[in-house]
Amino acid sequence: VQLQASGGGLVQTGGSMRLSCAASGSIFSINDMGWYRQAPGKQRELVADITSGGSTKYADSVKGRFTISRDNAKNTVYLQMNSLKPEDTAVYYCHAEVNSKWYVYWGQGTQVTVSS
Repeated sequence: VQLQASGGGLVQTGGSMRLSCAASGSIFSINDMGWYRQAPGKQRELVADITSGGSTKYADSVKGRFTISRDNAKNTVYLQMNSLKPEDTAVYYCHAEVNSKWYVYWGQGTQVTVSS
């Protein structure tokens, strides 16, 4: 199983960006999918998570600005990021629980840089 993330880059403060992460390989089911991020010198933190049924969870710092969604037919999770701030600058990692909640896979990370 592999997760391929895409969509990162450089954006100005107040701008928008959409991240995508597609899972491929021997997949029978995917439970939770989501995004974490890690800024320089900081621990990796949860940004947003979505269950197979569509229930979502967000970090307080991104509520109202970020929206997570998924396309189960494409095994893909998305993160729409609006009103971006410099403090959103980080490497964003997607994750997915594939075939079992005990098997968690990670994408390679995509850099998001928000300039002030």
